[in-house]
Amino acid sequence: MKIQELDLPEGVIQYYQDSGITDLYPPQAAAIEAGLLEGKNIVAAIPTASGKTLLAEFAMLKSILNGGGKALYIVPLRALASEKYDRFRSFEAIKKSSGSGVSAAIATGDYDSPDSWLRNFDIIVATSEKVDSLLRNKAYWMEEITVVVADEIHLIDSPDRGPTLEIVLAKMMRMNPKLQMVALSATIGNANEVAKWLNAELVVSDWRPIELKEGVFFGNAINFASSQREIKEKYRDSAISLVCDTLIEGGQCLVFESSRKNAEGMAARIGTAISELLSHEIKEKLKIIAAEVRETSEVDTTRKLALCIENGSAFHHAGLISEQRKLIEDGFRTGTIKVIAATPTLAAGLNLPARRVVIKGYRRYDANFGMTPIPVLEYKQMAGRAGRPRLDPYGESVLIAKTYDELEELMQQYVLADVERIWSKLSSENALRTHILSTIATGFARSMEELLEFMGGTFYSTQQTPWSLKAIIEKVIGFLVEKKMIVEKEGLFPTRLGELVSRLYIDPLSASMIIDGMEKMENKNIQYTELTLLHLVCTTPDMRPLYLRSNDYEWLSDIVMEHHMEFVHIPEQFKVDYEWFLSEVKTACVMLDWINEKKEEDIVKRFGIGEGDIRALAETSLWLVHSMADIGTFLKRASAPKVRELAQRVEYGASPELLDLIQIRGIGRVRARKLYNAGFRDMEALRAADQKEIAKIIGTKVATKVLKQIGTNVIVEKPEEQRMLGDFR
Repeated sequence: MKIQELDLPEGVIQYYQDSGITDLYPPQAAAIEAGLLEGKNIVAAIPTASGKTLLAEFAMLKSILNGGGKALYIVPLRALASEKYDRFRSFEAIKKSSGSGVSAAIATGDYDSPDSWLRNFDIIVATSEKVDSLLRNKAYWMEEITVVVADEIHLIDSPDRGPTLEIVLAKMMRMNPKLQMVALSATIGNANEVAKWLNAELVVSDWRPIELKEGVFFGNAINFASSQREIKEKYRDSAISLVCDTLIEGGQCLVFESSRKNAEGMAARIGTAISELLSHEIKEKLKIIAAEVRETSEVDTTRKLALCIENGSAFHHAGLISEQRKLIEDGFRTGTIKVIAATPTLAAGLNLPARRVVIKGYRRYDANFGMTPIPVLEYKQMAGRAGRPRLDPYGESVLIAKTYDELEELMQQYVLADVERIWSKLSSENALRTHILSTIATGFARSMEELLEFMGGTFYSTQQTPWSLKAIIEKVIGFLVEKKMIVEKEGLFPTRLGELVSRLYIDPLSASMIIDGMEKMENKNIQYTELTLLHLVCTTPDMRPLYLRSNDYEWLSDIVMEHHMEFVHIPEQFKVDYEWFLSEVKTACVMLDWINEKKEEDIVKRFGIGEGDIRALAETSLWLVHSMADIGTFLKRASAPKVRELAQRVEYGASPELLDLIQIRGIGRVRARKLYNAGFRDMEALRAADQKEIAKIIGTKVATKVLKQIGTNVIVEKPEEQRMLGDFR
């Protein structure tokens, strides 16, 4: 099917033709025939790199240009949101009847704002959590949405994020029954159930633009279902032999490991092996990327990463900061970085294909069951990264077996296996607590009958009867009534506290724990300090505490003894929950070091975490401390002002005396401290300063920007941007 034959505006067809797209892939043609351009709901369950995103673009652009509609593109990860946003910004070249181009915006930040500025854009890219928060904060512009795209909808099976995506889609369909739903999925065992839920046409295909060969390496060969390919095994580590074989043939490689430590070690060993295979030109480009990585931070992990990159390899995991991950991803896309050793998070949506994917770690640690095999769906997601359209003649995914029995097991368990069914995870009390409160607070349901009717519009109701949720819902309602978040009076209605908790986007149990903690702090004469407040938010279910290492127990117990008057509650030392308590204390201590301006390198070493973990903890802590401040203000707690100041300190990672300086754009915790120590302690001092003096401290370029800002008024945030945790340098 030719793109010029499609019922799309002329400007859209011209845009794609100018991009080199003239013909549709078979799955894309099948979606068109199923009614995509006629406004029908579509579930497309097709392999990675088979053109799923293009289907979403067609639906969005037709609705925007022909009907003056607005599109919402929902993604599971912030990194994927950034990738899609960068893509959709190019639609500015497609003109609407008004003469302006199709506009795109990204929304992934604060969880307590309606973000009214988003209504001015045609395409909004957001995570499901952000969309949920927009609905809770009554962003009325969402009623104007005409197309919703749910990318990676198979993640509805995730216990963590699945319930939110499920509830968001149910609310969007209820709010606007006429909107078009386009759900993009990996190949799953029950795509028909997803289509039934969304009242959608189902497009299922295993077609790929290039062939994917799946196999298991054993005995100096990759063993496919009906053939073998010999590999010269130059190295004791089979993964390195597979990588070198790929590079010699001109390809790139992804190696998936089960842990961060393994990924880092693998990248280092690969770099040593492949350095001699790189051209002088590539090595010079790699030096530039390595230098850029070194500029992002000064911790050991950064130095290790830069050394790997100089040799053509890199590691990629959540312990890195976003700037580093982007440099790696961009370097790989341009073909400069040849190999990435990654944890499986890289396979969860980022568009980083390679000729060969080596899956070295197919087991993952589970706290309850130890090392367990990954699901087939997760394996297929990783395998699907093999093969770059228009660049590779084929794609290969390779598991590694140590014995013949393991070879046979991996062939049956993964290569030849069918993908599992996905299941709704909505039936847990933890999931329902927050979503029942928000459903009542936003008026989607105001009685038990209406709640059950609303649940009838979820994916859960396609697999089970919503009445099976009644007992859990009644228990949750009892909890919300007891905690004064809703009232039962001829129906179910939110209290002002309940509305606040829903808007803040925290678990009602977290809110209850914060309220109880603040009350005990003030009534029991606890010497509450920053540690008290930080530990309190670390006890909530919204915070994931850090794991304890074997050597953490002793020094954390010493901290508890030394600061025992600052904790709301300390369990008995030999009880099971004492270890969990220490995990919470460890997490709070990370944030304590952060706000006291300890160097990130020192925090990384002391706690055995990555810089990316510090940023993630700071972001979660900021959200929870900010929520505590709002709840404290609402309840007129004496500690509320102190909590409000703490929120600022967590946001910037700084001591109280720097808060005036640090709000200037371009001045982070490090530069603010340098200025303060040099005698420039507030904005007035900077305004009175000579530019050359400031330039000596923070550099000419930054000094010029800063002084321009404070010459008239300080620009803390552009109205179209959201507050995010940045580099803080």
